[in-house]
Amino acid sequence: MKKLIPVLLSILVGNFIFTQQTLAQTQPIPNPYPTIPPFSFLKVDSSTFITNSDIRKNHLTIIMIFSPTCEHCQRQTKNIIDSMDKFKDIEIVMGTFQPFSEMKKFYKDYHIADYSNIKMGYDAKFDFPKYYKFSSLPFLALYDKSGKLITTFEGSQKVSTLMNAFAKK
Repeated sequence: MKKLIPVLLSILVGNFIFTQQTLAQTQPIPNPYPTIPPFSFLKVDSSTFITNSDIRKNHLTIIMIFSPTCEHCQRQTKNIIDSMDKFKDIEIVMGTFQPFSEMKKFYKDYHIADYSNIKMGYDAKFDFPKYYKFSSLPFLALYDKSGKLITTFEGSQKVSTLMNAFAKK
């Protein structure tokens, strides 16, 4: 019996510690940056990077995390491109952590080079998953002209939904 009590106490303490660690890991990490977080995406040229300092100042901004093979991401990109007249003054930064070759194909297929306000890159460091907990793609973070977060969306959104989010700010 004397040996059983320390064993039970060890099990209880161990279980308590494990539970606390598990809870800490599942709690969302708040965005520590009131503005666009630092990031570094490898551009399609595979030699230069897009960073948060490359975003034009005093412009609305969309950060879009996507997968080149995701149908929702493809639809979101097509909707934005088809409505480019509404997005022409909005900076759009598209980042993916999927294979670089897939991103490059997506870039060519959607003629991203034709749009000076769209920047695309490979998120090799998984920068944005550090700041936002999301479970579906595309993930969109909308920022106002001062670079402050307005809102985020998961999944493809109508152009009107995005425009309304910007208008409410």
